[in-house]
Amino acid sequence: MLIKDLSKKLNKILPRQNYTTELEQRYVYSFDAWANPELGKKIADAVIFVENTQQIQSVVKFANENKIPIISRGAGTNTVGSCIPSLGGIVLNFSKMNKILELNKENMTVQVEPGAIVGDIQQAAENVGLFYPPDPSNLKVSTIGGSIAQNSAGARCFKYGGTKNYVLDLTVVTSNGEIIHTGSQTVKNAVGYDLNSLFTGSEGTLGIVAQALLKLIPKPQETQVIAGYFNDIENTVSCVNNIIKERIFPSTIDFMDKNAINTVEKFYPSGLQCDKEAMLLIEIDGDKENINSIRENVCKVLKDCNAANIRYSGTKEETDRIWNARRSSMAACAKLKPNVTTDDIIVPRQNLAKLVKGVQSICQKYDLTSCLVGHVGDGSIHPQIPIDFSNETEYKNYKLAKSQMYELAINLGGTISGEHGVGLAKKSYMNKVTDSGAIEYMRQIKKIFDPNNILNPYKIF
Repeated sequence: MLIKDLSKKLNKILPRQNYTTELEQRYVYSFDAWANPELGKKIADAVIFVENTQQIQSVVKFANENKIPIISRGAGTNTVGSCIPSLGGIVLNFSKMNKILELNKENMTVQVEPGAIVGDIQQAAENVGLFYPPDPSNLKVSTIGGSIAQNSAGARCFKYGGTKNYVLDLTVVTSNGEIIHTGSQTVKNAVGYDLNSLFTGSEGTLGIVAQALLKLIPKPQETQVIAGYFNDIENTVSCVNNIIKERIFPSTIDFMDKNAINTVEKFYPSGLQCDKEAMLLIEIDGDKENINSIRENVCKVLKDCNAANIRYSGTKEETDRIWNARRSSMAACAKLKPNVTTDDIIVPRQNLAKLVKGVQSICQKYDLTSCLVGHVGDGSIHPQIPIDFSNETEYKNYKLAKSQMYELAINLGGTISGEHGVGLAKKSYMNKVTDSGAIEYMRQIKKIFDPNNILNPYKIF
């Protein structure tokens, strides 16, 4: 459909201010946080800023009738090309559907629109003594719709789980414009198939989330962060296991290797110790009466594992400063070269040391700088690799290294994504980690929900 014809048709179903076909504005939506030199070569035919469920329905019905691809987009912070309009079509932007509709303190639930910011949801819950634990690193800008699409997790997943553990009900617009509810208003629901889990992590390929009801939990009374440094990777990983063996259950056990520590400290001085091979960042929470004893137990395990320069936060400001250092690793890497990539691989925790050292070795083999961070309590790491896409040799080496990192994770009993999703970036590796029969059932599910293949087509597989 020609752009001018598309604009005329959209004008019949939407107010003019709710969509754009201007080239410059459409071009912006050819990118997300996936670092890839091919982005920008295919752009959307229109970008629509929906304000309510009825507008979503109208757009979806129009797109389905005309077999136009429709790609849902929140803040565009995913790192796998999940909201790239690779076939053109319509980008559905949810920045105008960003409300926290109802926070029910008695039921411990919150009803939100898909464009609501995760950090804002967390703050609203904490203001009334409740807690929404999932915390992707970009929570200050990432949307709940995007978190549901990718099944985002974050550092607290070790103790509290990821997004899928907090979805009670989704209001979904299907590919033919029908509205369905995938769950219930209750915290338990044993009736029928678990459609919440089916849609969470489906990357907008099965339906469009118009609202979400999320479970909240009581907010911990106290939180502290402990940092410990290590001279080798083996001690770092064995310390993680020893903490768990001592029946200590931190909310977070995060990791930074030496390159990540030094890169952060260079660009965002935070008082990190730069002469050690790795750092563990451990967040504990609990009641006021026992938080100090938990900290003492963690510090004892750290000392027994030969950790050096053990420090812990005494105030919220100190906690925020330590976490800001960890969360700024990607931004710090971006200052090293014109482009920066990040990945997401996960293995059973018993193989974590082999994964970390293996990734470091692969990057050295291909002369790539790597800054490793990750949620080691879960067994996942995020290799952050600054590169120059204009350097053909460097880009070729990066692609070879990426493939070998995936092979390494698979050979260690792991998989290619723990929380980032698949999108375009990892779809060619799906058959290496997912049973062919399972993939075929996924394809059949996609056909049932989206027979015309208009919803984020050709993502995942």
